[in-house]
Amino acid sequence: MTKRKRQDDFQKVKLKVGKTKPKADNATNVSFRSKGIHLPEQLKRDDSGPTTHRQLGIKDLLSQLHHYSGTVKHGALCGLRELLTSHPALVEQHLSTLLSEVAAAFTDKDGSVRSAALRLLRFVAQCVPSERVGPFFPLLSAHLTCAMTHIQVGIQADAMLVLDVLLEHYPALLAHRHAHLLTNFLELISRQRLSGGAKAGEKAGAGRAGWALSVTPDRRVTAQQWRLTVLLRLSHFLQAVVDERPDEEGVMSADREGGEKGIATPLELNWEDHPFGKRGIQVFENSGSTPTPHSTYRLRPHVDKGVGAEEELSSVEAVRGFAETLVPLLLEVWLETAGADDGQLLSGDAMVLMQQILTILQLLRRLTPQHHLREELDAWLRSTYLSDFKLHFMKNFPYSQLDTPSPKLKKSSHRSRQQALPGSGGGAGVEPLVLNVTLCQVMVTLSHRGSAQPEGTDADWLGPIRCFVRETLTGGTRLSSKHLGALLEVVWRLVVNQKSRAAVSEELLQAVYVQYQQRNLTVPVRLMLLRFFSQLYLKERLNRSKILTRWLAALPVQLVQLGSRNPQLSAQILQTLQRAAAWKNKELLSSLQMHACSLYDPQEGCVVLLPVDSQQRLVQMLYFLPAFPPELLSCLSRVCNTGRVSAGLASTLIRIIHLRSSLSGWTSNSEEAAIRDVDYLSFLFSTLTGFSSDELAVLQQAYDDALSPPTPLSPFSVYPTPLEQFTHHWDIVEEVCHCLSTLGSNSQCFDILQNGICKNLVGLTVMPDGVCAAVLRVVARLLDLSFLPSDALLHFLSKCCLSMLSLLLQLEHSAHKREAVWGACLAALSSVPRLLRLLLQSLRVCDMCVEEFPQLAQILSLLMQHTHLRNHMIANAQLLQHIIQELTRYCGGESREQWLTDLLHCYSVTLSGHRGNLY
Repeated sequence: MTKRKRQDDFQKVKLKVGKTKPKADNATNVSFRSKGIHLPEQLKRDDSGPTTHRQLGIKDLLSQLHHYSGTVKHGALCGLRELLTSHPALVEQHLSTLLSEVAAAFTDKDGSVRSAALRLLRFVAQCVPSERVGPFFPLLSAHLTCAMTHIQVGIQADAMLVLDVLLEHYPALLAHRHAHLLTNFLELISRQRLSGGAKAGEKAGAGRAGWALSVTPDRRVTAQQWRLTVLLRLSHFLQAVVDERPDEEGVMSADREGGEKGIATPLELNWEDHPFGKRGIQVFENSGSTPTPHSTYRLRPHVDKGVGAEEELSSVEAVRGFAETLVPLLLEVWLETAGADDGQLLSGDAMVLMQQILTILQLLRRLTPQHHLREELDAWLRSTYLSDFKLHFMKNFPYSQLDTPSPKLKKSSHRSRQQALPGSGGGAGVEPLVLNVTLCQVMVTLSHRGSAQPEGTDADWLGPIRCFVRETLTGGTRLSSKHLGALLEVVWRLVVNQKSRAAVSEELLQAVYVQYQQRNLTVPVRLMLLRFFSQLYLKERLNRSKILTRWLAALPVQLVQLGSRNPQLSAQILQTLQRAAAWKNKELLSSLQMHACSLYDPQEGCVVLLPVDSQQRLVQMLYFLPAFPPELLSCLSRVCNTGRVSAGLASTLIRIIHLRSSLSGWTSNSEEAAIRDVDYLSFLFSTLTGFSSDELAVLQQAYDDALSPPTPLSPFSVYPTPLEQFTHHWDIVEEVCHCLSTLGSNSQCFDILQNGICKNLVGLTVMPDGVCAAVLRVVARLLDLSFLPSDALLHFLSKCCLSMLSLLLQLEHSAHKREAVWGACLAALSSVPRLLRLLLQSLRVCDMCVEEFPQLAQILSLLMQHTHLRNHMIANAQLLQHIIQELTRYCGGESREQWLTDLLHCYSVTLSGHRGNLY
């Protein structure tokens, strides 16, 4: 038996070279198979909102603004600007967050971040109106205050740029925050003294020793340039504050329109346009859903009142407190700059600085809107700073520009050019004329006012001002409207404040009149000069001024020459003429009388060329005219009848002439009658007919297809006037009839009217329908039972009445004209004796053609059917019976026409008791 080999528990595996190593028993199999997994919804990009080119949405960009890195914040602001530019709707959706984040970047330590925030703010301001920004503006104002008062000079400089954007787009909102921002301007150029009598908690504006100019060496610009930059923004800010307040300035402001904000505009209400409540009446100018944007009423104050400069500048005390701090600082700034200049010659930077100082002084006194408070502030400024102003400003007046070669400067960076003050370099910012005129405006407000001033007061410094103004106006230079407006304001104050010195006022007014007489002036300049003289005469009543008298006497000539080329200038001239005529200025009334025929010419006169409101003023001025010669009355009569003025205005003209006549009973016996009685009656007769004698003569020779020849049913060849002309003339006829009926004796008036008709109308063959209707209307209105008209008049009236009755049958589409013609015929036939009998006697059936028989039947039926003519028709029954018998004989036959049947029926109903034998 063989012996088995014993197996060990752990056997050693022998490895051979070149053989694969066997796997261990406990080896893990790491092989695997993979397949692609597609999840399209999970990996899909979020398209919930627009993104930038970097695929960043607005939420991502807003979150990056809180990053510590300035580069990331700068990129986020640029991305926001890119996103909002391409999608403007996002501005309204995220306005609150955008404004808060942009405002927080005002004080960022990185300059590039502030620049990007400024560009984004300018873009947002261009897209969003002030109404939407209003709720968030306190936050913007708070961050702006932090930036203006920041310790870093770069942040302060960028705050000025932010202020520029807000002043450009939201001046009203910024002006309402003036209580918080005004002190910031002071802190930018000065510091508050904590020693020498001024304590740390002392309110701003405590006195001259409270503040002192400060110098910051690490600024990129000099101290003078920085102060100039701040003062420029301060003047713009004060201008915004002033613009938001109603102006009650009593001094003439030549560059303002009549409907300026803050000034109530009177409403013209014509009650004739509102009969029986058919149209609504707007009682107040700003009633309705749109109130005035410049109302002084506030439901509650916008800001809480503090102390000192923190108070709202709405009282003289508050403005005075702010001025006590600011004015000394302005004087110190000017002293530092003026020390290097040579007398009257100023450098360009000095002129710009002085202009800003003077502008701020002007705006300070305008912060008080009430006129009496402004005078109180002027008196305080005079007593406090007049000596300083004379020493530092008027010592070298007038100023000129110093010609200095501009040095070649190194190329500055874009950021330095952005912060530089526009117009401050090279002396090209302010003209010497503008500077001198502004200085005159400031100084004249400090002069004594009224006639009680001591003789020679302020002569030492007012004399150079008067001389400068006089030389500037008479120098022959062409002044712009802005420069001329400032000069006129200076002249106004000098003339009004020194009324006791008539010679001085005459010299200044003569200088202005020389400027007024220049040719080829622009319309704004001409209007400004016209308003200056007009307001000076109307408000101050300088009746003794020879210059104003000469100017007033020339106004009618200028109005005639101006015509309709500029209605605005004409309206201003008419306003002055009307007031001066009401005050009975002799020179004006004489000139107005001389040129009255040109003004009231019916073809080329101002009364027919100007707008309605100016036409109304011209008509009202007739009441003050000294006399009405026949030539003028002839023009006025044609003005009423041409239709180029409204019927209501023409009626007003007739009433005014009626009141100026002695026949109306309104003039006293001591007064000389402005109109002779014969001229007045001739005017009424010419206006009544509506056609002059020359026009009627032309009609007699006319060969028009529209004119039908005379017929037995129409003795006159009737000229049909257009409906609009007839309606206009008929309203005038009613007014003339009213005036004639109020003259007193109707019999005398009718006798004169009868002579006029027989002399001018009897014998004509062509008659306008308006003339026929007017004659019938006035005869029926004036005829007295005790007066018997002449046979010539009765035959003329019968022809008119018969022609109008024939015309009445043809008026189918003119209801108003038909009613007027029928009313005139009816009134004449029922009131004039024997007129109906003459009319029936003139109806000869044998002279008519067959085609006229139906028209005759219609006329007879119309007369018989009316109630007022029934008794008259019964009285003339024999004539009527004869006419109907003649019609029956000529139309006899087996078949009877329908019109004849209707006529016989009407006759049988109307005159059944007096019919007789018709067959």
